[in-house]
Amino acid sequence: MATIDSPAKIDPAPEVDLDFPREWYEFTDPADTDHVVSADLTWLLSNWTCVFGTPACQGIVEGRESDGCCTHGAYLSDKDDRKKLAKAVALLTEDDWQFYKKGSGKDPLGPRGYLEEDELDDEPALKTRKHKGACIFQNRPGFAGGVGCALHAMALRRGLEPLTVKPDVCWQLPVRREQDWVDRPDGTQVLKTTLTEYDRRGWGEGGHDLKWYCSGSPDAHVGATQVWESYGPELTELIGPAAYAELAAVCRRRNGLGLLAIHPATVAATNRRETDIKYERLDD
Repeated sequence: MATIDSPAKIDPAPEVDLDFPREWYEFTDPADTDHVVSADLTWLLSNWTCVFGTPACQGIVEGRESDGCCTHGAYLSDKDDRKKLAKAVALLTEDDWQFYKKGSGKDPLGPRGYLEEDELDDEPALKTRKHKGACIFQNRPGFAGGVGCALHAMALRRGLEPLTVKPDVCWQLPVRREQDWVDRPDGTQVLKTTLTEYDRRGWGEGGHDLKWYCSGSPDAHVGATQVWESYGPELTELIGPAAYAELAAVCRRRNGLGLLAIHPATVAATNRRETDIKYERLDD
């Protein structure tokens, strides 16, 4: 796997407006006739890619550019998410994790733990603990094991998909999945899954206060492959293998026909990476 450094930041290109035409495709899951997927092809056929650790990533908080989007810590979605994280933490070593001695205690919520209690939507919630201004799993510049998420780095070292060891919110963003049961005119119900871009609005009012956000930045629409392909494992986890296979076939066909509503940040991007950064180690 490749090794890259964390050079000085570039002057960011202006982010695109939040409102622009999008192209959608809706289909029934081949594995479940009661499951319908509505896919935002404008987003999935964009060339967005994570640019953490490159000159393009500006971070979401002023003065903490090297944190990327990991400044605030990650909220856990449910008990399964907590169990997955606990198993992943057990795999970490001091070579993977800069703050191993600060967060690897027996009690995840204890003084040497990696979780803290908080609130989300006015409900009690657990999130990864902040340590020295950012998520405790965030290795900082100067750490011998490399800058960035310790869990992600450990997954690459062990040959694992990063989504199998990271909190759900960390590997899903900036893909947004919404699910609702929909009543049809004949009285039947289907589960409708919507796949689209998690843009600034997804964060509520606070989204507009972020210093920079990658999904609308041309500087992040430089992926070697499109989102439907580079995020194949994540999309498969979100909608299932049969539905993803159908989605991938649709995306290939749409590429051949030509997309009508191309993401404006992809249009404005001035270059493309040769590889996507998800599988690159960020050694500082």
